Amino acid sequence: MKILTCSIFAVLLSVFCSVTFSQTFASTNKPTQLIELYTSEGCSSCPPADRWLNKLKHNPKLWSAFIPVAFHVDYWDYIGWKDPFGNSQFSARQRQYARESKLSSVYTPGMLLNGQEWTSWRRQARLNLPSSSAKAGKLSLTLDSGKVTASYQTSELQTSSLILNVAVLGFDVKSDVNAGENNGHIFTHDFVVLGFQRVAMKLSEKGMYTATLEQLPALSQPANKLAISTWLNTEKSLTPLQATGGWIK
Repeated sequence: MKILTCSIFAVLLSVFCSVTFSQTFASTNKPTQLIELYTSEGCSSCPPADRWLNKLKHNPKLWSAFIPVAFHVDYWDYIGWKDPFGNSQFSARQRQYARESKLSSVYTPGMLLNGQEWTSWRRQARLNLPSSSAKAGKLSLTLDSGKVTASYQTSELQTSSLILNVAVLGFDVKSDVNAGENNGHIFTHDFVVLGFQRVAMKLSEKGMYTATLEQLPALSQPANKLAISTWLNTEKSLTPLQATGGWIK
């Protein structure tokens, strides 16, 4: 039965990618702020952070001023519940932030804003992002029948190679937890990272950085509603330089 379910999901994903028409997403020259939540269904203190993040899908500035992503880590799986969205790659990403001194420690729920530890979200009934006069290059993304093409135009060349991060986000994803610290709870996840891939960008003679993925990252779980988020960082640091994304139609 498990093999049959996975096969059906693979077919549905293939059909989805083949019928999706071309969409283009683009940032301005002002940095789009990236909110990263590191969470787990096996963590009893995480649901309030998950609910806080979920509310952001109704914010009118979503995708233009800020983009949230929820990375589910796997280091709490041993205490009784294996998070179906958990991924060792996401745990390693959070540990890298700690090594870069962007996090005081590795914990959940852990929130970062623009690559820096962000604890003041707990005191915000409504999202209140710090204002910034910083400027960045323009990041453009085209999604065409599952193929991802990105370009980044900036007047200042980076001293380190650039990495493009591509995340497929799931919304209204239900999960029935029947073990561990959250035993008996039914969760609804938004902005949950279901597929993730990183690729090096190429620099042209005209100062344009480009990257291509022949297909969207494979999804760990199905979702009725999806969005795509992309952001850039240098090879030496996870700190995001620019981001863009939006709903996949």
